[in-house]
Amino acid sequence: MNIHDSGYKKLFSNQTVFRQLLETFVTQEWVNHLDFATCETLDKSFISQHYKETESDLIYKVQLLNHEVYIYIVIEFQSTVEPFMALRVLNYITNFYMDYVANHKQVKKLPAVFPIVLYNGEDHWTAPINLSDLIEQTPSLGAFALDFQYFLIAENQYSQQALMKIRNIVSTLFLAESYYDVDVLEAELLHLFSSEADKGAVSLFLNWFKQLALHGRIASGDYESLETIYQNEEEVRTMLITALEKEKQQIYHNGRVEGRVEGKREGKREGRVEGKREGRVEGKREGKIESAKVMLAKGMEIRLIAEITGFPQAQLLQLKAELPSEKR
Repeated sequence: MNIHDSGYKKLFSNQTVFRQLLETFVTQEWVNHLDFATCETLDKSFISQHYKETESDLIYKVQLLNHEVYIYIVIEFQSTVEPFMALRVLNYITNFYMDYVANHKQVKKLPAVFPIVLYNGEDHWTAPINLSDLIEQTPSLGAFALDFQYFLIAENQYSQQALMKIRNIVSTLFLAESYYDVDVLEAELLHLFSSEADKGAVSLFLNWFKQLALHGRIASGDYESLETIYQNEEEVRTMLITALEKEKQQIYHNGRVEGRVEGKREGKREGRVEGKREGRVEGKREGKIESAKVMLAKGMEIRLIAEITGFPQAQLLQLKAELPSEKR
């Protein structure tokens, strides 16, 4: 099985990843008006068997101002550039339209289809994006000449610095494809985990790496290091949630205790306020300390723990020294 066809296509079948691709890399004004909540993929493909090893296609249907729009994505896997890509994409689109007419007998007009070629090869993309550039211009056919072009997204046309400023799943994917550096990817994965609400999309991205490791495209150790960060971050998130719950209980408890004491001296209301304030501070501090200890015991890097908890590295080193020797 082609690893890109199973992993790469699956990744872009995720609605979050699809939305990021369009909103970040498709510089068309109408994209701002797409209703991504309505998008769905079509279980169809118009790529011939001859090209299945080097290409894959993905078709999305999405609403745009009460109209159906189709986004046709051709994913080009081969490292060399296909000079007649414009002709091939046009063929896919016309086949799509023929299929559409066959299944919509009462249709009066064809829907809009936006063609995207997503290229992840190493060579610079040099093929014409406009079909007219592939056709002899003698004689001049004027209005009768064929005119069609696709929208190109070539991953290697973006600089590393530009991609690192974007910091979403798609830009991180492009970084991995064009500027592979496992240290950079570790930092980006950490950022994705903390900032991306769709954890399922992040898991798909990590699964794509797993497929690369299983098929020998990257070192298995690289995947394992990324997986360790992801798993540790999952544990940290769970611990922080637990700490927050403990904090709430501590605030409630301290609020009642301090409230009774202050009530004898200055009244119940001031006691409750003071108790809640002290309980909140103490609960938050203890929760972060416990989280830091668990991360240290798991072997996470000091700098990453400092970034997550906000503790100085010197304080974390002191906490590490206080751990039982078997947990260091």
